[in-house]
Amino acid sequence: MSAAKTLEKAAKPVKRTEIPANYKPSEKEPYMNPKQLEYFRQKLLAWRKELLEESMETLTHLKEENWNEPDINDRATVETDTALELRTRDRYRKLIAKIDSALKRIDDGEYGYCEETGEPIGLKRLEARPIATLTVSAQEKHEKFEEQYSDED
Repeated sequence: MSAAKTLEKAAKPVKRTEIPANYKPSEKEPYMNPKQLEYFRQKLLAWRKELLEESMETLTHLKEENWNEPDINDRATVETDTALELRTRDRYRKLIAKIDSALKRIDDGEYGYCEETGEPIGLKRLEARPIATLTVSAQEKHEKFEEQYSDED
């Protein structure tokens, strides 16, 4: 995309579509219509907010943690629990980046379509994994390829 086109797109506010509170995307309507896109945008934003709130709870917990446990076993338990919590939050950080990428794809009009084949990913798959970038068959090929080459190491 050219710089001029990027600036033009950035200057235009993204139009949001109102959806009913109980709306669920349906196979009976056109794929990735404005209602579906807004549904997935809201789903992604809610998921992102939840992950950020949990990350803030971790920060608060870490600040309040007693790091000077007199008993070595208690200290080891605190350190193990903290390491596990930090690994979980690191996964959240990576997941938030994928959510942000999916939100960008919605804004760019690319959401819901396979990055490799350009085919629709499908509502059921996106409902289960709204950050999906590949169709099921493309994902399976990708995993087989990775498995094949990771076995050679």
